[in-house]
Amino acid sequence: MGLIARQLEKAGIPTVVLTSARDITLAVNPPRAVFLDYPLGHTGGRPDQPALNRQIVGAALDAFAEADHPGWIHDLPHRWDVSDGWKDAVMRPPTIGDAAGDDRTSRLDSPQYQSEQDEKAAELTHEGEEHQVRKGVDY
Repeated sequence: MGLIARQLEKAGIPTVVLTSARDITLAVNPPRAVFLDYPLGHTGGRPDQPALNRQIVGAALDAFAEADHPGWIHDLPHRWDVSDGWKDAVMRPPTIGDAAGDDRTSRLDSPQYQSEQDEKAAELTHEGEEHQVRKGVDY
């Protein structure tokens, strides 16, 4: 997202990146970023916690006024858990009875579209082009 943010900023569109991967964010150097030390995929906070979700989005919007230099990153104080033990389990596959494993939805081998019309539009967008990656990964 940081690379996209930089291109949008070049086009005159202000951006702020919500991130939970601080090292990657530092490497791609977006104009403004708000870091939340939560598992990947949870940059808006925990599900079903609307007050927390609003605080996080509010902090992201505040970044437009608070950022005082390019590459500015604001670290939010929220914690995923009382301890940081969840970080030890993030990259290891779950074992039987392990509730701390990867909770993301499995990916499918074929691209998924909201409608048949979306699928046709995606195919037309790239018609006649050669790709270095396989169909379904980049569109």
